[in-house]
Amino acid sequence: MGIFHLKVPETSHVGSAIGRIRAVDPDFGKNAEIEYNIVPGDGGNLFDITTDEYTQEGVIKLKKPLDFETKKAYTFKVEASNLHLDHRFHSVGPFKDTATVKINVLDMDEPPVFSKPMYTMEVYEDTPVGTIIGAVTAQDLDAGSSSVRYFMDWKNDVDSYFTIDATEGTIATNELLDRESTAQYNFSIIASKVSNPLLTSKVNVIINVLDVNEFPPEISVPYETSVCENAKPGQVIQTITAADKDLSPAGQRFSFKLSSEASNKPNFTVHDYRNNTAGIETRRNGYSRRQQELYFLPVVIEDSSYPVQSSTNTLTIRVCRCDSDGTIQSCNVEAIFLPVGLSTGALIAILLCIVILLVIVVLYVALRRQKKKDSLMTSKEDIRDNVIHYDDEGGGEEDTQAFDIGALRNPKVIEDNKIRRDIKPDTLRFTRHRPPAEDNTDIRDFINQRLQENDVDPSAPPYDSLATYAYEGNGSVAESLSSIDSLTTEADQDYDYLSDWGPRFKILADMFGEESYNPDKVT
Repeated sequence: MGIFHLKVPETSHVGSAIGRIRAVDPDFGKNAEIEYNIVPGDGGNLFDITTDEYTQEGVIKLKKPLDFETKKAYTFKVEASNLHLDHRFHSVGPFKDTATVKINVLDMDEPPVFSKPMYTMEVYEDTPVGTIIGAVTAQDLDAGSSSVRYFMDWKNDVDSYFTIDATEGTIATNELLDRESTAQYNFSIIASKVSNPLLTSKVNVIINVLDVNEFPPEISVPYETSVCENAKPGQVIQTITAADKDLSPAGQRFSFKLSSEASNKPNFTVHDYRNNTAGIETRRNGYSRRQQELYFLPVVIEDSSYPVQSSTNTLTIRVCRCDSDGTIQSCNVEAIFLPVGLSTGALIAILLCIVILLVIVVLYVALRRQKKKDSLMTSKEDIRDNVIHYDDEGGGEEDTQAFDIGALRNPKVIEDNKIRRDIKPDTLRFTRHRPPAEDNTDIRDFINQRLQENDVDPSAPPYDSLATYAYEGNGSVAESLSSIDSLTTEADQDYDYLSDWGPRFKILADMFGEESYNPDKVT
């Protein structure tokens, strides 16, 4: 058959046909059925050959990937034989032939190749931002050996927690991590050739977040703990468990103990069962609700992680009334009064009576104050029992600006006089009567005369008032100096007589007299 030369790209896929060879038997022609086999040797592990049943050609297939950088050429032998032999020709000789196949691997531009099929890394959740936690490596295996660039394969927001250096391939944290939120991150890194960015390869990266002991353990649920009044020492009244907000690793252990200040009190104690549970036990015989209804027990819980975290949790223990078997009958406040013989209805009745008595007392005091107040107001409003004092001088009887005296006027006088109240009435002029010096008028007649003048005076107030009349007596040469007799204005007064009184009254005569002083008239 001779020698066959084949050129195969190194990027050829496994199982694909990379070439064909043909063997011919001239004795049988088309009726020959050829079988091809690779002679054990150089190419037995990388190549395979089969017979095309239609063309009777040998089809060479690839069993493993080729790599130009590893080996550039392969040489092996192929043996062809006819399966249908005529027994008449057995003595002629063997009906088979051998050919040499030479395969040259063609160098192709391939994408970078990562050093691992997958990368796994670990990081603590308290790692600062920007800390490098690992690296990926990819190489260009082509003869040119181009540089490689790295990129994150962004698919969701979770990928933003990490960044990768484009040149070095180092992976660093980009945000603070929280194992309680996300315990594992899974993303991809892409590597591309600088000389041909279209040639890329991808690798998967898994980052496990390691837990850091951040939170102290706490009591898992709020317990409603109670103790009987007839409890005995060493009796377990409550079993408690703990929980931790950290995602505790397997084998996490919690320890329980009393706080230092509660260890000296002989009421209760904590018994650690060393299986993440503990029991609250009594330390004395009997408890009294009347002395103390509630007890507060501080319990310290620690975990076994690093660094060790602990917390103090306070249990509230209520004293209850129980029967002889330890069954709780009542823990409320009113149960304290039951041994005295008072029921709930009796207590309510007593409270109602107290409320009614308080209401009656309040009403009685209010009525007494109201009665006293009414009596005071009545005495103040009775004008007959009071003397009203006025310190305002006023403007006399004609001053009507301070109060309205219209309502006090006598209706009969108003009807008789018919004088307008908003106009000051003219002063009536009366002839001044000068009694002779020898006329000795009696005081009673003087008062009667003044009273009669006041009764007929329309300008007099229409109510009873106190009028004071000064009586100087009769026989005075200067006559009366009082203004009581003055029924006219000062303009109507006659002061001519002052000129007759001599030089001593000269100034008065000049002031009030109409004529100048004449000394010839002085006698």
